[in-house]
Amino acid sequence: MLDFAKINELAKKYEPEMTRFLRDMIAIPSESCDEEKVILRIKEEMEKVGFDKVEIDPMGNVLGTIGKGRHLIAMDAHIDTVGVGNRENWKFDPYEGYEDAETIGGRGGSDQEGGMASMVYAGKIIKALGLEDDYTLVIVGSVQEEDCDGLCWQYIINEDKLRPEFVVSTEPTDGGIYRGQRGRMEIYVSTKGVSCHGSAPERGDNAIYKMAPILNELRALHENLKDDAFLGKGSLTVSEVFFTSPSRCAVADSCKISIDRRLTRGESGAYALNQIRNLPAVKAAGAEVGMYRYDRPSYKGLVYETDCYFPTWVIEEDHPVCETLMETYESLFKKRARLDKWTFSTNGVAIMGMHGIPCIGFGPGHEDQAHAPNELTWKNELVACAAMYAAIPTVYVQKYADKMPENTENIVER
Repeated sequence: MLDFAKINELAKKYEPEMTRFLRDMIAIPSESCDEEKVILRIKEEMEKVGFDKVEIDPMGNVLGTIGKGRHLIAMDAHIDTVGVGNRENWKFDPYEGYEDAETIGGRGGSDQEGGMASMVYAGKIIKALGLEDDYTLVIVGSVQEEDCDGLCWQYIINEDKLRPEFVVSTEPTDGGIYRGQRGRMEIYVSTKGVSCHGSAPERGDNAIYKMAPILNELRALHENLKDDAFLGKGSLTVSEVFFTSPSRCAVADSCKISIDRRLTRGESGAYALNQIRNLPAVKAAGAEVGMYRYDRPSYKGLVYETDCYFPTWVIEEDHPVCETLMETYESLFKKRARLDKWTFSTNGVAIMGMHGIPCIGFGPGHEDQAHAPNELTWKNELVACAAMYAAIPTVYVQKYADKMPENTENIVER
């Protein structure tokens, strides 16, 4: 039997060390494709607390292992961050950060280096209390998620050949347990024209004017996208506009827009592209509609090209992985957890959405802190998550591993 009180006690005891480690990570700028220094700092901490093995793969992800049991379990935190934006919006230095009795401030605190701090110290709790059971636990610090969510796990599954029985995502969950998310895709629409001198625009064909009615129809399309009682409504926003022209005194000969499309139940990538291709203004302009591809090298120089399509996924409420986390939470904290979903996207798009590996979320921090100035996370959540991550593997092995289905259904595909 697990001593849940002792796990909570040790998690609280390690709060100062977790705080110090998180602040060290925050202090290291680690935007996508520039994560090497923070990866090395994580490797150092894993080795210090006693992980059995720590490796950095050819993409640059760090993988720390505890145990040698039959059941392979993984936990994941992406350790890259977005930039800081306009520094004038910050009340404190985003990298130096700050802390008080309850909170830690700085870029990456909630999104999502806090999850890494809790995972590493869960490893220390497992070692200190001798909680190793018939499992192998792999703690992953993944790269390039902010640039291309799930790319790291496509690589880990396909190239590192790591296929766990399930993965705990430590993205921020506002204290809840999350079992799904909307998908997303990055779409472009481009129009072509003919340039001429701006003093006689009738001689040319203005590509920007061709785009104008398309923008209006895209706005209307957003209002009429599918809705789902659990995941919420699909969405569409035009996020970028580009053009080419010989000069400011000329008619534009091309125009291109980027679209951030969020996909709910019943909306596939092909469906979303065809919705746009069938707009009257798109047809009238002869516009090209397509999906972006991602080909940016990792900090190690590795290019792992992929479509910018990130599938929607949800697992059943009564799935053994959901039940594992719900029982662990109730055993530790003597109350029932809130079962919910993320608004944003996570590495689960590859883990569950592409590869059918059950993914479940529980992580420190709040979604509204992600990508925002004055980002915060909460010390009590770091402690609670460390306790959860330490207990989850044993609860799973002892009670739920034998109940796992051979294949986990992505219920949005019904």
